[in-house]
Amino acid sequence: MNSSTDPRDIAAIVVSHESASTLDECLKRLRAAHGVCEIRIIDNASVDGTLDLIQRHAAQDARVRFIGNPDNPGFAVACNQGAKESAASWLAFVNPDLMVEIDTLSRLRAHADALCGNVVLGVDLVDESGMLDEAARRRDPDFGAMVASPAASRLGIAADRESSVQVVDAVSGALMLMPRALFDTLHGFDEGYRLHAEDLDLCRRARTAGAIVAIANDIRVLHVRGVSSRARPLFVEWHKHRGLWRYFSKFEAPRRSLLTRAMVFASIWLRFGWVVVGKYVSTRTGDRH
Repeated sequence: MNSSTDPRDIAAIVVSHESASTLDECLKRLRAAHGVCEIRIIDNASVDGTLDLIQRHAAQDARVRFIGNPDNPGFAVACNQGAKESAASWLAFVNPDLMVEIDTLSRLRAHADALCGNVVLGVDLVDESGMLDEAARRRDPDFGAMVASPAASRLGIAADRESSVQVVDAVSGALMLMPRALFDTLHGFDEGYRLHAEDLDLCRRARTAGAIVAIANDIRVLHVRGVSSRARPLFVEWHKHRGLWRYFSKFEAPRRSLLTRAMVFASIWLRFGWVVVGKYVSTRTGDRH
């Protein structure tokens, strides 16, 4: 797969929802970043001033365009919308709470060229306290193994610090760079996911299509996690667990017995129940104080 020689050939796709607290800084950084020729923001029904903020950036920079969805169709749908509204040969999917440096995307692009272009690339992620995010580099889930051993549910893998680029099963959708040609071959993100697991799905399908999935260990980016999910935590958890079941159903269920499928289903939704109870108890305890 040939890559473009234009050094400014990246469309940054940002999906926002109630993201005003971080989006301004995110967009400032994207506008300053090397290699970005288009910035497309798809807003999913924000009511916190996010749209006003986006409009200010659009008025200041012709590369910025946006779509304001009247409802929230989900992350995957919005990512696909943003890709369709851009023309650049490379796509960078960037969370609204992700703070790129001026050379983050151009360095990622250089790594992609070194890997012959047919690649999905992620970066090392760190939170505000400096803690590394293990979700930056992951292996494929094995739900059958998870039923047998809870320890198997940890998908994060160790960084190979001897390598600037490390081949992995999956990278985080917080920042994901890939050529448009590959994205089109895959028909984009699976819109059956609302939130969570769509990045695992895309990476798996990319590998099946012959692409390399890798993380740039030498590029570290600040990720202020969970900004959009704080207002509706149970909504997020519901769709996270629903996404896990969809992923299992697509990739693993056909080779598993009926008993294993039933056990995985029960495990996923029992876990959701425990999360709901935990959040309820936490809220009630907080109210007493």
